[in-house]
Amino acid sequence: MKTIKILYAEDELFLGKIVKESLETRGFEVLMETDGDKVLPLYKSSQPDVCVLDVMLPNKDGFTIAEEIRSINAQVPILFLTAKTQTQDLVKGFQLGGNDYIRKPFSMEELIVRVEHAVRQRNGESITEEKKEQIKMGKYTFNLGRQVLKDNVEEKKLSFRESELLKLLYENKDKIIDRRDILNLLWGNDNFFNSRNLDVYITKLRGYLKNDPSLEIITIKGIGYRFVTG
Repeated sequence: MKTIKILYAEDELFLGKIVKESLETRGFEVLMETDGDKVLPLYKSSQPDVCVLDVMLPNKDGFTIAEEIRSINAQVPILFLTAKTQTQDLVKGFQLGGNDYIRKPFSMEELIVRVEHAVRQRNGESITEEKKEQIKMGKYTFNLGRQVLKDNVEEKKLSFRESELLKLLYENKDKIIDRRDILNLLWGNDNFFNSRNLDVYITKLRGYLKNDPSLEIITIKGIGYRFVTG
């Protein structure tokens, strides 16, 4: 398997050193930067497979860096490290193109699983891109390979996880999908933090589909969701 190259932005030197060395002992290549202003130049010169960005960095925060990276590469996975748990912070991160959040403090096992999962998803995306999958749902056409949802009015670029969630809902349309199954399939576990992330994604997908009243993501309280397609 190809060595995964990680761009790691963290200003807590002690924590950063431990994480970097731990990842390297497990076979990852790690490029670490502590200054927010220097992260984008390092990204451009190194072309990493995945970016792990602390939200709170000196001179330039992780959200701003993610936005800059997304302006030149729409596909590289971006994971945020944060002590923040407010819903508005989660929403902001995902709107700027983040693929995942990891809450501090975290275990190395969790970080490794999430990094590997993000890279596997990215590689899977390349395969589906070649297939040019087109899914028709109501007024919309969903191109899974390009991660694009469009109707006659507008075209919306989705994040990879938004695409995977919409695909999962569509493949199980008119059936009830258990929240825990969604969380375990797309996030790797069903803990509280991931559950809040799922709520954010469901809200975003509902917003994307609002122009077609025949499409509805119904919450089945205490169980999960049902995607109704008219």
